[in-house]
Amino acid sequence: MSKQVSKYENLDYETLRGIDKAAILVNYLGQDAIRILFKKMDDADIRKLIHLMTKFKIVPVSVTKHVLEEFYETISESDEFIFSDRTSSKESIVEALGEERARGILGGLNISSGGGRTLESLEMVDAKSLSTFLVNEHPQTVAVILAHLEPEKKGDVLRRLPEGLQAEVVLRMAHLDNVDPELIAEIDRVLKAQLSATSTVEQSSLGGVQPVAEMLNVMDKSSEQTIMSRLEEKDPLLAEEIRKLMFVFEDIAKIDDRGIQLLLKECPNDRLLLALKTANEDIKAKVFKNISARAAEMLREDLSNMGPARLSDVEGAQQEIVNVARRLEAEGKLIIARGSSEDAMV
Repeated sequence: MSKQVSKYENLDYETLRGIDKAAILVNYLGQDAIRILFKKMDDADIRKLIHLMTKFKIVPVSVTKHVLEEFYETISESDEFIFSDRTSSKESIVEALGEERARGILGGLNISSGGGRTLESLEMVDAKSLSTFLVNEHPQTVAVILAHLEPEKKGDVLRRLPEGLQAEVVLRMAHLDNVDPELIAEIDRVLKAQLSATSTVEQSSLGGVQPVAEMLNVMDKSSEQTIMSRLEEKDPLLAEEIRKLMFVFEDIAKIDDRGIQLLLKECPNDRLLLALKTANEDIKAKVFKNISARAAEMLREDLSNMGPARLSDVEGAQQEIVNVARRLEAEGKLIIARGSSEDAMV
């Protein structure tokens, strides 16, 4: 295997997050690992892992050994760097997930060799600093930059922007398509100057309605509601299109009984109890209907005796259940009706 020059030559194992190590491990293990792992992950986590698999295509062997030692006792000797052309290729991902699901996950991600769409300089900046940098930028520039972030970080940055700017940015993100590489190059030059980082990107599809819906799905409820309310004022049709792609906790009431039963089997009882604390009666009725009479009686009693809980904890539990539902949907095990009540299953 020929040696490759790596910008991660000085990568410190101690600084790696769990998902960074997972990306390095999957790159090393190859296509079989992708096939098994991706079938057990939801789309948002797959998208994040694919990005990191591309980022860590070339890593020092010492780092790879540290990662592998968490799973294996020994590892064979190899070259100074481990390089993987195939493991983050589109072909492997399509084979693991099927063409339709892979297309939805990859979207505008560019994982071909020689470059990618991600502005790597953004990874070095926390959401607070980035939002401060963006607050005086043109909404179109903000939209392009946010389009390069993972959904969680997109939402965190957007939440920190002025309310008047939030809806305008979301509107422009939803209409983003192919972005001129010259525009990205100019943005990159500004980011280098301001953030002391470098990056290269190539023309790719960055925005659209689906990434916006994914971003709003992972934001806190109050921020999501504020943004959607302002977006409805600016572009009602677009707001409805986004809403149809979103899945929120309240949409659980629209899942059919078989799907609810499957969902409840996957949810720990303590998280379900916390999530139901602020749930509307439709959701509670749906849950009670799909568990035994004895279990429903105990759950009602637990809810009645439940003490105060932080709203953030309740919403966190609700988001966990939403994530399980989205994973089961991606696996084809249940159907989620999104948007207005007109979309409910009958």
